[in-house]
Amino acid sequence: MATLLWVASHEGGHKTALEQDLNLSTASTSRNTDWLAKKNPILGRPALGLIVKEPDECNKRRVTLSLSSKGRDLIKTIKEILYE
Repeated sequence: MATLLWVASHEGGHKTALEQDLNLSTASTSRNTDWLAKKNPILGRPALGLIVKEPDECNKRRVTLSLSSKGRDLIKTIKEILYE
């Protein structure tokens, strides 16, 4: 959940910044973002589809993270529940 909320508040942020901000290992961050993305490469099956992972345009070794439309809808619902 922390990873999803971080992506929601840092739209287009880098995976390395997520690792540093949440004090996660590279492996943990990869597992979390893979599970939140469209497909889990380890299991080879669909994942949650809440975020989009894309190579950074300036540095192809870096990955940028943003919410998918499904992820934006979920965050909107969470905000509505919390702030009603």
